[in-house]
Order: sequence, then structure tokens, then C-alpha cells
Amino acid sequence: MAIATAHRPEHGPDRRRSLAVALALAVCLAPIPPALAQTAPSTVSETAPSPVETTPAPVIGADVSTFTLDNGLDVVVIPDRRAPVVTHMIWYKVGSADEPPGKSGIAHFLEHLMFKGTSTHPEGEFSRVVTELGGQENAFTSYDYTAYYQRVAKEHLGRMMGFEADRMQNLVLTDENVAPERQVVLEERAMRIDSEPGAILGTGLDAVLYLQHPYGIPIIGYVDEIAALDRTDAIAFYDRFYTPNNAILVVAGDVTTEEVRRLAEETYGKVPRRAEPPVRERPFAPILETPREVSHADPKVQQESVQITWLVDSYRLAEPGEAEALDVLAEAIGGGSTSLLFRDLVIDRKLATGAGAAYQSGFRDQAQFTLYAAPREGVSLETMRTELMDAFATILKERLTDEEIDRAKARLEADTVYAQDSQQALARIFGSTLAIGGTVAEVQTWPAAIRALTRADIEAAAAAFDPKAAVVGYLRNAPPEERS
Repeated sequence: MAIATAHRPEHGPDRRRSLAVALALAVCLAPIPPALAQTAPSTVSETAPSPVETTPAPVIGADVSTFTLDNGLDVVVIPDRRAPVVTHMIWYKVGSADEPPGKSGIAHFLEHLMFKGTSTHPEGEFSRVVTELGGQENAFTSYDYTAYYQRVAKEHLGRMMGFEADRMQNLVLTDENVAPERQVVLEERAMRIDSEPGAILGTGLDAVLYLQHPYGIPIIGYVDEIAALDRTDAIAFYDRFYTPNNAILVVAGDVTTEEVRRLAEETYGKVPRRAEPPVRERPFAPILETPREVSHADPKVQQESVQITWLVDSYRLAEPGEAEALDVLAEAIGGGSTSLLFRDLVIDRKLATGAGAAYQSGFRDQAQFTLYAAPREGVSLETMRTELMDAFATILKERLTDEEIDRAKARLEADTVYAQDSQQALARIFGSTLAIGGTVAEVQTWPAAIRALTRADIEAAAAAFDPKAAVVGYLRNAPPEERS
């Protein structure tokens, strides 16, 4: 099962793209990957023209429709008739940030346990059927949501809905199947975090950045707390949050709204409201004006790196236009090999092997804005940090021209168009946005909001970065005896 964290590129909010182009979600996972190989060309070349203002901005999922079942389940239908297949996703509005104190990792642990079978279907039957039908399935957990999905031929949609609706209410757990899965999760943590230098640094950075906020706790959980989780914990979490009035069904593919409504009512519509989920109230992570540094050294580090991260507003918290401006700013200064930071530090001055910037916008609460660079041989991390900050300041003051802003907007708009070629990407974009409190309309009109930004909007977003409020992370190489 995938964990959608801020530290691995397969599973959580995408490092370079906004909520609307979160092919990651995309949902989600070392804060910027320590390899920092932002060297692949951007989707649109450096000379790409800016959007023609007389041409309407594209609309993401223009044919999307929504409705709500009597039991409170929200349904999103995304027609895509290019092939007779469907992507079926169920999103629960609960993630690791909603876990009870002392129970870190329970959201992800339950995601694993959801495959253990129900009173109707024994363990393994759901997955076996998906495989026999030639389909695909998976699940992932993030800070703010947990999602399960299957991709199958369209004629099997009703069967997928039946299986998923069944395990929404009839999960059966025993000590015999819970204990081995707990060990699987502990081994997963050992592999993905404890043995990965970049992930170790990332968890330390999150803990320092998100003081008093659950985003500072690893999504997979702390080792001692995972080891103490049991069947009672899992069932209590399941009964509290896995209810149709806390879920979103997204169906993308060769379907009509009427077909989806009929199938949804026949399956999910029979699941009663099992609970009234609590209000998602979380403490606000304070933004400190005290320099903070986190460093991790390990002999496995092949490429040292530095990153500088600020807390910023997410799309849910930002004022109109603020988050979009941060997206454009990140794209212009650090969105690939044509970006200003890359050209300055890597190509022109040859101080770094990789450099860039990222706005991680896909959080329900405070998001992150990060600068990062990997120094060339002979350049220390401390020097790289200074040069990175100086380059950032110079770019904002002298090089962030109207032309650079227009090119960044054009690249983001092009990525939006390309994103719609992927049925699964669209399902993830809408599902993740709704799961953190956004709306269908916000996704659909995102390209127009990007196009409407002015230079003043970008400059206002750029003015918010106080060096004293950032957290700096160093990933270092070290001899084996000096691992820290």
C-alpha cells in the first residue's frame, strides 16, 4: 500500500505542481527528493508563448457532474469515453493528521487491514477478482485522506462498487490477521524511512516545521506506537471514520451520470451512516522567526543537498489568488531545467548539479514552499545555502520579468491540458481536492485563475519569505562510523 507523504514522489501532494495539476497527488512523499534531479525538460520549452488572452482558458473536467446519496456519500462522475474502462475511487476524509494522540500510524495501518476481508467476502477475494478481471488496484494514505481505487473494464464497475461498499461496513478483523500486518507495516517503515537518509531528514524537518501540528508526525507513525496498535484500535478508527457521510466516490471513465447514480444507489446507497465524524479541528503550526536547522549524515548519501522551507498557506487557507501566485512563482523560479534558479546555479555559475523550488499546496492545513539545491564537488553545503538564498533574492528583485511569469503560466496551463489525458489523474485531482475541503468549481476554474494573475500578485507572494522564518535541512555524506 502506498503512503502519501511529503517525502516520496509516488504518493502525496506533488512537489512541483498545484492542486489542479497534482498528478501526484498525486497524492504524495526527504522533503524535496535529495537527489534533486530537477533536470528533465519542462513540458513547455523556455520559448513557449504565453497563453493567448483572447483564447478562453481550459476548463478541467468540463463535463464533471456531482450528486449526493441519501446517506451522505458525495459522488463525482468524470466522463471519459476514449476507452471502455473506468477508474473507481473511494476517498475517506481522514488521514494521519486525524489520529488520536498516541496512535500514530493507525490510519495507514487500517488501510492495510481493509484488505483482510469482510463477513461477506473472505480475505483476498476482492483482490483476486480484480486481478482475474485484468484490472488494477491500490490504496494510499496521506495526512488528510485515505483512498482506495480500482481500474477495470466498464462492465465491472458495479461489481467494484459492491465490494467497496461491503468493506465500508462489514470489515472483519482478528488478532490472527492483525498481528502479521502490523509487522508488515513496521518493516515498511524500516525500509522506507529508517533506511533512507532523505526520508530520515524529511521526518526531522517536518517535526521542526510543524510544531504543535500533526503534520509533524510521520504518516506511517512512530515505531513504538505502531508496535502497540491492535485490533481494537483499528476497529475504533474504522467505526468512527469509515462511513458514507465521510466519503467521496469518484468514478472516471466510459460512464454516464445516470449509470453511476443507479449503481451507487444499489451498492453504496444501502450502507447506513455508521457515525458522525468529528469536526476536523487542528492546532495552527506557529511560524517562528528563529533560524532553525536540521542535519542528517549517512554514508549512503551519494549526493549532498540543502533545502530551505517555509510554512505558507495552502489552497484551502489562502486568500483568492494567493496560492495560485505561489504556484506560478515556484514554476518560474524553480520548475525544471528552464527555471531561473536552475539556469543561474547549474548552467551559468556551475555551483550546483540540481536546483529548484516547489510549492506543496495539497494540504488541508498549512503548506510548504521550498528551495533546494545539490552542490557540485568542492562547494560546501553552507556555501550552497548562502548562494541559494542570494540567488532567490536576486531573481525576485531583478530577473522575475513579465516574460518569465508568462512562460511559467503557459507551462502550468499546458500541464493542465496534458493532465486531462489521464483518467486516473483526473480522478485523483478531483478526489484529493474535495477530500481536503475544496470544490469541483475550484478545480475546473484553476487555469483561468492562473491566467488572471498579475505581476503584482506574484510580487506580493514573493514578499512573504523571511529568511529567519525558514527551516534549513542539510543532507550530508559521512563515513560509516559518523552516521548521525
